[in-house]
Amino acid sequence: MIFPEASFKFSAFSPNVQGLAKLSSATLSRARDLVLEQLVHSLPLRDSNLRSLLCSTIRMDLNVLSREDPDRLSRYLDKLSLQNTSHDLLHDSNSSEKFSPINHTDIASNATEKRTKQNGTSSCIQELLKRQSAISCVLSAEKSLAVISKAVGSSQLTWCDQSIDMEHPMHDTASRNKDQLDEVTIWYHWKTRSLTYFIDKRTIRLVSGASMMFAASPIQWLQVFERMNMSEGRNLGSLSDKIELLLLGCVTRRWSLVIKHLQSVNWDSSTSSQRFSEVCNLLSGRPQNLILKESMEHSKEGSILDYLMKLLDGQVHLLWMVPPALLAVAVPSWSPLFRFYVSQIEIQLKEDSPIVRCCSCFQESKEHKDCELAERIWCLHIFHIHGPQLWLSGNDE
Repeated sequence: MIFPEASFKFSAFSPNVQGLAKLSSATLSRARDLVLEQLVHSLPLRDSNLRSLLCSTIRMDLNVLSREDPDRLSRYLDKLSLQNTSHDLLHDSNSSEKFSPINHTDIASNATEKRTKQNGTSSCIQELLKRQSAISCVLSAEKSLAVISKAVGSSQLTWCDQSIDMEHPMHDTASRNKDQLDEVTIWYHWKTRSLTYFIDKRTIRLVSGASMMFAASPIQWLQVFERMNMSEGRNLGSLSDKIELLLLGCVTRRWSLVIKHLQSVNWDSSTSSQRFSEVCNLLSGRPQNLILKESMEHSKEGSILDYLMKLLDGQVHLLWMVPPALLAVAVPSWSPLFRFYVSQIEIQLKEDSPIVRCCSCFQESKEHKDCELAERIWCLHIFHIHGPQLWLSGNDE
Protein backbone atom coordinates (compact mmCIF):
# COMPACT_ATOMS: atom_id res chain seq x y z
CA MET A 1 0.00 0.00 0.00
CA ILE A 2 1.31 3.48 -0.95
CA PHE A 3 0.21 6.76 0.55
CA PRO A 4 -1.45 8.52 -2.47
CA GLU A 5 -1.20 11.95 -0.89
CA ALA A 6 2.48 11.43 -0.09
CA SER A 7 3.13 10.23 -3.66
CA PHE A 8 1.53 13.37 -5.08
CA LYS A 9 3.58 15.67 -2.84
CA PHE A 10 6.87 13.89 -3.51
CA SER A 11 6.46 14.23 -7.29
CA ALA A 12 7.30 17.93 -7.08
CA PHE A 13 10.72 17.32 -5.50
CA SER A 14 14.06 15.97 -6.71
CA PRO A 15 14.44 12.32 -7.81
CA ASN A 16 16.15 11.42 -4.50
CA VAL A 17 13.15 12.61 -2.50
CA GLN A 18 10.69 11.09 -4.96
CA GLY A 19 12.09 7.69 -4.05
CA LEU A 20 10.33 7.94 -0.70
CA ALA A 21 6.98 7.81 -2.50
CA LYS A 22 7.61 4.13 -3.27
CA LEU A 23 7.73 3.20 0.40
CA SER A 24 4.77 1.25 1.73
CA SER A 25 2.58 2.49 4.54
CA ALA A 26 3.94 -0.29 6.78
CA THR A 27 7.52 0.90 6.21
CA LEU A 28 6.61 4.53 6.84
CA SER A 29 4.67 3.57 9.98
CA ARG A 30 7.62 1.59 11.27
CA ALA A 31 9.94 4.53 10.55
CA ARG A 32 7.58 6.78 12.48
CA ASP A 33 7.60 4.38 15.42
CA LEU A 34 11.40 4.23 15.44
CA VAL A 35 11.63 8.03 15.53
CA LEU A 36 9.09 8.22 18.35
CA GLU A 37 10.91 5.48 20.26
CA GLN A 38 14.20 7.36 19.97
CA LEU A 39 12.64 10.63 21.11
CA VAL A 40 10.81 9.10 24.08
CA HIS A 41 13.84 7.20 25.39
CA SER A 42 16.50 9.86 24.77
CA LEU A 43 14.83 13.17 25.65
CA PRO A 44 14.54 14.34 29.27
CA LEU A 45 10.79 14.08 29.84
CA ARG A 46 10.23 17.55 31.18
CA ASP A 47 6.74 19.05 30.83
CA SER A 48 7.75 21.10 27.80
CA ASN A 49 9.32 18.13 25.99
CA LEU A 50 6.40 15.83 26.75
CA ARG A 51 3.86 18.43 25.63
CA SER A 52 5.72 19.08 22.36
CA LEU A 53 6.11 15.37 21.65
CA LEU A 54 2.44 14.56 22.20
CA CYS A 55 1.20 17.61 20.28
CA SER A 56 3.37 16.76 17.29
CA THR A 57 2.24 13.14 17.34
CA ILE A 58 -1.44 14.10 17.50
CA ARG A 59 -1.01 16.53 14.59
CA MET A 60 0.58 13.76 12.50
CA ASP A 61 -2.34 11.45 13.21
CA LEU A 62 -4.92 14.09 12.37
CA ASN A 63 -3.16 14.93 9.10
CA VAL A 64 -3.55 11.32 7.99
CA LEU A 65 -7.34 11.60 8.31
CA SER A 66 -9.28 13.25 5.55
CA ARG A 67 -9.38 17.02 6.01
CA GLU A 68 -12.85 17.09 4.43
CA ASP A 69 -14.28 14.77 7.07
CA PRO A 70 -16.05 16.93 9.70
CA ASP A 71 -16.01 14.04 12.18
CA ARG A 72 -12.31 13.24 11.89
CA LEU A 73 -11.56 14.39 15.45
CA SER A 74 -14.35 12.24 16.87
CA ARG A 75 -13.22 9.22 14.84
CA TYR A 76 -9.64 9.77 16.01
CA LEU A 77 -10.68 9.92 19.67
CA ASP A 78 -12.91 6.86 19.32
CA LYS A 79 -10.09 4.87 17.76
CA LEU A 80 -7.68 5.97 20.48
CA SER A 81 -10.19 5.03 23.19
CA LEU A 82 -10.64 1.55 21.74
CA GLN A 83 -6.89 0.98 21.61
CA ASN A 84 -6.53 2.06 25.23
CA THR A 85 -9.36 -0.17 26.50
CA SER A 86 -6.98 -3.07 27.16
CA HIS A 87 -4.70 -0.71 29.08
CA ASP A 88 -7.57 0.38 31.34
CA LEU A 89 -8.71 -3.19 31.93
CA LEU A 90 -5.22 -4.21 33.04
CA HIS A 91 -5.02 -1.23 35.39
CA ASP A 92 -8.48 -1.84 36.90
CA SER A 93 -7.95 -5.57 37.38
CA ASN A 94 -5.60 -4.91 40.28
CA SER A 95 -5.40 -1.33 41.39
CA SER A 96 -2.87 -2.14 44.11
CA GLU A 97 -0.40 -3.18 41.40
CA LYS A 98 -1.18 -0.31 39.06
CA PHE A 99 2.38 0.89 38.98
CA SER A 100 4.13 -2.48 39.06
CA PRO A 101 6.84 -3.01 36.43
CA ILE A 102 5.22 -6.30 35.36
CA ASN A 103 1.90 -4.66 34.48
CA HIS A 104 3.62 -1.88 32.58
CA THR A 105 5.68 -4.33 30.60
CA ASP A 106 2.57 -6.29 29.67
CA ILE A 107 0.80 -3.11 28.63
CA ALA A 108 3.74 -1.89 26.60
CA SER A 109 4.05 -5.14 24.68
CA ASN A 110 0.32 -5.86 24.39
CA ALA A 111 -0.06 -4.78 20.73
CA THR A 112 3.47 -5.11 19.38
CA GLU A 113 2.34 -7.34 16.52
CA LYS A 114 -0.26 -4.77 15.37
CA ARG A 115 1.89 -1.64 15.43
CA THR A 116 1.40 -0.93 11.73
CA LYS A 117 -2.35 -0.60 12.35
CA GLN A 118 -1.93 1.88 15.20
CA ASN A 119 -1.68 5.62 15.05
CA GLY A 120 1.35 7.55 16.25
CA THR A 121 -0.30 8.53 19.52
CA SER A 122 -0.77 4.90 20.58
CA SER A 123 2.83 4.11 19.68
CA CYS A 124 4.01 7.10 21.69
CA ILE A 125 1.94 6.01 24.70
CA GLN A 126 3.39 2.51 24.51
CA GLU A 127 6.95 3.85 24.48
CA LEU A 128 6.16 6.11 27.45
CA LEU A 129 4.85 3.06 29.33
CA LYS A 130 8.05 1.18 28.50
CA ARG A 131 10.13 4.02 29.87
CA GLN A 132 7.97 4.18 32.99
CA SER A 133 8.43 0.43 33.41
CA ALA A 134 12.22 0.76 33.12
CA ILE A 135 12.26 3.55 35.71
CA SER A 136 10.07 1.47 38.04
CA CYS A 137 12.44 -1.48 37.71
CA VAL A 138 15.46 0.70 38.47
CA LEU A 139 13.77 2.20 41.53
CA SER A 140 12.75 -1.26 42.75
CA ALA A 141 16.29 -2.55 42.28
CA GLU A 142 17.76 0.41 44.16
CA LYS A 143 15.33 -0.08 47.06
CA SER A 144 16.16 -3.78 47.16
CA LEU A 145 19.89 -3.04 47.17
CA ALA A 146 19.41 -0.61 50.05
CA VAL A 147 17.56 -3.27 52.05
CA ILE A 148 20.22 -5.89 51.31
CA SER A 149 23.05 -3.51 52.23
CA LYS A 150 21.37 -2.71 55.53
CA ALA A 151 20.79 -6.40 56.21
CA VAL A 152 24.43 -7.24 55.45
CA GLY A 153 25.64 -4.57 57.86
CA SER A 154 23.30 -5.60 60.68
CA SER A 155 24.07 -9.33 60.34
CA GLN A 156 27.78 -8.99 61.14
CA LEU A 157 27.48 -9.99 64.81
CA THR A 158 25.21 -12.94 63.94
CA TRP A 159 27.83 -14.22 61.51
CA CYS A 160 30.49 -13.87 64.21
CA ASP A 161 28.52 -15.91 66.75
CA GLN A 162 27.63 -18.63 64.25
CA SER A 163 31.23 -18.93 63.07
CA ILE A 164 32.60 -19.39 66.59
CA ASP A 165 29.90 -21.96 67.37
CA MET A 166 30.91 -23.95 64.28
CA GLU A 167 34.61 -23.73 65.14
CA HIS A 168 34.20 -24.69 68.83
CA PRO A 169 30.80 -26.38 69.24
CA MET A 170 31.70 -27.93 72.61
CA HIS A 171 32.74 -24.68 74.26
CA ASP A 172 30.21 -22.53 76.05
CA THR A 173 30.05 -18.76 75.71
CA ALA A 174 32.05 -18.09 78.88
CA SER A 175 35.08 -19.94 77.57
CA ARG A 176 35.46 -17.92 74.41
CA ASN A 177 38.78 -16.19 74.29
CA LYS A 178 38.56 -12.41 73.97
CA ASP A 179 41.40 -12.30 71.44
CA GLN A 180 39.67 -14.90 69.32
CA LEU A 181 36.41 -12.97 69.45
CA ASP A 182 38.25 -9.84 68.35
CA GLU A 183 39.78 -11.72 65.41
CA VAL A 184 36.40 -13.05 64.32
CA THR A 185 34.85 -9.59 64.62
CA ILE A 186 37.60 -8.09 62.46
CA TRP A 187 37.27 -10.94 59.94
CA TYR A 188 33.54 -10.42 59.50
CA HIS A 189 33.95 -6.67 59.44
CA TRP A 190 36.14 -7.13 56.35
CA LYS A 191 33.58 -9.51 54.86
CA THR A 192 30.76 -7.03 55.49
CA ARG A 193 32.70 -4.15 54.01
CA SER A 194 33.55 -6.16 50.88
CA LEU A 195 29.97 -7.30 50.37
CA THR A 196 28.67 -3.79 50.95
CA TYR A 197 30.99 -2.45 48.26
CA PHE A 198 29.90 -5.02 45.68
CA ILE A 199 26.17 -4.40 46.20
CA ASP A 200 26.42 -0.63 46.64
CA LYS A 201 24.25 1.41 44.26
CA ARG A 202 27.25 3.36 42.97
CA THR A 203 29.17 0.15 42.28
CA ILE A 204 26.23 -1.44 40.47
CA ARG A 205 25.99 1.60 38.20
CA LEU A 206 29.71 1.45 37.48
CA VAL A 207 29.43 -2.26 36.69
CA SER A 208 26.61 -1.55 34.24
CA GLY A 209 28.69 1.15 32.57
CA ALA A 210 31.79 -1.04 32.47
CA SER A 211 29.83 -3.93 30.97
CA MET A 212 28.53 -1.71 28.18
CA MET A 213 31.88 0.02 27.58
CA PHE A 214 34.03 -3.11 27.39
CA ALA A 215 31.51 -4.91 25.21
CA ALA A 216 32.96 -2.76 22.43
CA SER A 217 36.23 -3.58 20.69
CA PRO A 218 39.51 -2.68 22.48
CA ILE A 219 40.17 0.03 19.91
CA GLN A 220 36.90 1.75 20.78
CA TRP A 221 37.17 1.70 24.57
CA LEU A 222 40.85 2.61 24.41
CA GLN A 223 39.88 5.73 22.48
CA VAL A 224 37.41 6.63 25.22
CA PHE A 225 40.09 6.37 27.92
CA GLU A 226 42.61 8.30 25.85
CA ARG A 227 40.13 11.15 25.46
CA MET A 228 39.53 11.06 29.21
CA ASN A 229 43.29 11.25 29.80
CA MET A 230 43.60 14.26 27.51
CA SER A 231 40.74 16.14 29.16
CA GLU A 232 41.44 15.27 32.81
CA GLY A 233 45.21 14.81 32.86
CA ARG A 234 46.81 12.97 35.79
CA ASN A 235 44.41 14.16 38.47
CA LEU A 236 44.49 11.63 41.32
CA GLY A 237 40.72 11.53 41.71
CA SER A 238 40.08 10.87 38.03
CA LEU A 239 42.90 8.30 37.91
CA SER A 240 41.37 6.43 40.83
CA ASP A 241 37.98 6.36 39.09
CA LYS A 242 39.54 5.08 35.85
CA ILE A 243 41.43 2.33 37.66
CA GLU A 244 38.24 1.28 39.45
CA LEU A 245 36.29 1.21 36.18
CA LEU A 246 38.99 -0.88 34.49
CA LEU A 247 39.06 -3.38 37.34
CA LEU A 248 35.27 -3.63 37.33
CA GLY A 249 35.50 -4.41 33.62
CA CYS A 250 37.50 -7.52 34.55
CA VAL A 251 34.76 -8.73 36.91
CA THR A 252 31.50 -8.01 35.06
CA ARG A 253 31.17 -11.56 33.67
CA ARG A 254 31.76 -13.09 37.13
CA TRP A 255 29.77 -10.62 39.22
CA SER A 256 27.18 -13.02 40.65
CA LEU A 257 29.81 -15.68 41.31
CA VAL A 258 31.93 -13.21 43.25
CA ILE A 259 29.05 -12.21 45.51
CA LYS A 260 27.97 -15.82 46.07
CA HIS A 261 31.52 -16.82 46.95
CA LEU A 262 31.95 -13.94 49.38
CA GLN A 263 28.70 -14.90 51.12
CA SER A 264 29.77 -18.52 51.47
CA VAL A 265 33.22 -18.11 53.04
CA ASN A 266 33.58 -18.82 56.76
CA TRP A 267 36.07 -17.69 59.34
CA ASP A 268 39.42 -19.43 59.70
CA SER A 269 42.04 -18.86 62.35
CA SER A 270 44.99 -18.21 60.02
CA THR A 271 47.23 -15.22 60.70
CA SER A 272 48.06 -12.56 58.13
CA SER A 273 51.55 -14.04 57.72
CA GLN A 274 50.15 -17.50 57.02
CA ARG A 275 47.66 -16.14 54.51
CA PHE A 276 50.29 -14.08 52.72
CA SER A 277 52.61 -17.09 52.50
CA GLU A 278 49.89 -19.07 50.71
CA VAL A 279 49.25 -16.17 48.33
CA CYS A 280 52.97 -15.93 47.50
CA ASN A 281 52.98 -19.61 46.55
CA LEU A 282 50.76 -18.68 43.60
CA LEU A 283 53.68 -16.80 42.05
CA SER A 284 55.55 -20.05 41.44
CA GLY A 285 53.51 -20.66 38.28
CA ARG A 286 51.50 -23.82 38.83
CA PRO A 287 50.26 -25.67 35.70
CA GLN A 288 46.71 -24.51 36.36
CA ASN A 289 47.86 -20.89 36.30
CA LEU A 290 49.76 -21.46 33.05
CA ILE A 291 46.65 -22.86 31.39
CA LEU A 292 44.58 -19.94 32.61
CA LYS A 293 47.19 -17.49 31.43
CA GLU A 294 47.24 -18.97 27.95
CA SER A 295 43.44 -18.87 27.66
CA MET A 296 42.88 -15.45 29.23
CA GLU A 297 45.79 -13.19 28.35
CA HIS A 298 44.35 -12.50 24.88
CA SER A 299 40.80 -12.06 26.19
CA LYS A 300 38.95 -8.88 27.05
CA GLU A 301 40.27 -9.03 30.62
CA GLY A 302 43.84 -9.43 29.36
CA SER A 303 43.55 -6.27 27.25
CA ILE A 304 42.13 -4.35 30.19
CA LEU A 305 44.95 -5.44 32.52
CA ASP A 306 47.60 -4.54 29.94
CA TYR A 307 46.19 -1.04 29.62
CA LEU A 308 45.91 -0.74 33.40
CA MET A 309 49.61 -1.54 33.83
CA LYS A 310 50.48 1.25 31.38
CA LEU A 311 48.15 3.64 33.16
CA LEU A 312 49.72 2.91 36.55
CA ASP A 313 53.21 3.52 35.15
CA GLY A 314 54.83 2.15 38.32
CA GLN A 315 52.89 4.44 40.68
CA VAL A 316 52.39 2.14 43.64
CA HIS A 317 50.27 4.55 45.65
CA LEU A 318 47.45 4.35 43.08
CA LEU A 319 46.83 0.72 44.01
CA TRP A 320 46.06 1.67 47.61
CA MET A 321 43.25 3.94 46.39
CA VAL A 322 41.27 0.94 45.08
CA PRO A 323 38.99 -1.11 47.37
CA PRO A 324 40.94 -4.21 48.52
CA ALA A 325 38.23 -6.69 47.53
CA LEU A 326 37.92 -5.33 43.99
CA LEU A 327 41.66 -5.39 43.34
CA ALA A 328 41.95 -8.92 44.71
CA VAL A 329 39.13 -10.43 42.65
CA ALA A 330 39.83 -8.53 39.41
CA VAL A 331 43.51 -9.41 38.97
CA PRO A 332 44.36 -13.09 38.22
CA SER A 333 47.49 -14.61 39.73
CA TRP A 334 49.19 -15.01 36.32
CA SER A 335 49.00 -11.29 35.62
CA PRO A 336 52.14 -9.10 35.99
CA LEU A 337 49.90 -6.72 37.93
CA PHE A 338 49.27 -9.45 40.53
CA ARG A 339 53.01 -9.98 40.99
CA PHE A 340 53.52 -6.23 41.22
CA TYR A 341 50.76 -5.87 43.82
CA VAL A 342 52.00 -8.78 45.96
CA SER A 343 55.56 -7.45 45.85
CA GLN A 344 54.36 -4.09 47.15
CA ILE A 345 52.56 -5.78 50.02
CA GLU A 346 55.75 -7.71 50.82
CA ILE A 347 57.68 -4.43 50.94
CA GLN A 348 55.11 -3.09 53.38
CA LEU A 349 55.58 -6.16 55.56
CA LYS A 350 59.39 -6.17 55.62
CA GLU A 351 60.75 -2.68 55.02
CA ASP A 352 60.49 0.37 57.20
CA SER A 353 60.59 3.02 54.47
CA PRO A 354 58.28 2.25 51.51
CA ILE A 355 57.03 5.08 49.35
CA VAL A 356 53.53 4.79 50.79
CA ARG A 357 52.91 3.08 54.11
CA CYS A 358 49.46 1.62 54.70
CA CYS A 359 49.73 1.29 58.45
CA SER A 360 51.99 1.94 61.43
CA CYS A 361 52.23 -1.69 62.59
CA PHE A 362 55.86 -2.08 61.43
CA GLN A 363 57.10 1.03 63.27
CA GLU A 364 55.20 0.00 66.39
CA SER A 365 56.42 -3.62 66.15
CA LYS A 366 52.83 -4.88 66.08
CA GLU A 367 51.37 -7.83 64.24
CA HIS A 368 49.18 -6.96 61.27
CA LYS A 369 45.71 -7.84 62.57
CA ASP A 370 43.16 -5.11 61.93
CA CYS A 371 45.04 -2.76 59.61
CA GLU A 372 44.54 -2.04 55.90
CA LEU A 373 47.46 -4.27 54.95
CA ALA A 374 45.92 -7.22 56.80
CA GLU A 375 42.62 -6.61 55.03
CA ARG A 376 44.30 -6.58 51.61
CA ILE A 377 46.05 -9.86 52.39
CA TRP A 378 42.75 -11.33 53.59
CA CYS A 379 41.01 -10.35 50.34
CA LEU A 380 43.75 -11.96 48.24
CA HIS A 381 43.51 -15.12 50.34
CA ILE A 382 39.71 -15.28 50.16
CA PHE A 383 39.50 -14.94 46.39
CA HIS A 384 42.65 -16.73 45.23
CA ILE A 385 43.13 -19.50 47.80
CA HIS A 386 39.51 -20.17 48.81
CA GLY A 387 37.95 -19.27 45.46
CA PRO A 388 39.81 -20.98 42.57
CA GLN A 389 36.45 -21.65 40.89
CA LEU A 390 36.13 -17.91 40.27
CA TRP A 391 39.01 -18.12 37.80
CA LEU A 392 38.08 -21.47 36.24
CA SER A 393 34.41 -20.77 35.46
CA GLY A 394 34.92 -17.43 33.75
CA ASN A 395 31.26 -16.45 33.41
CA ASP A 396 28.13 -16.12 35.53
CA GLU A 397 25.72 -18.97 35.01
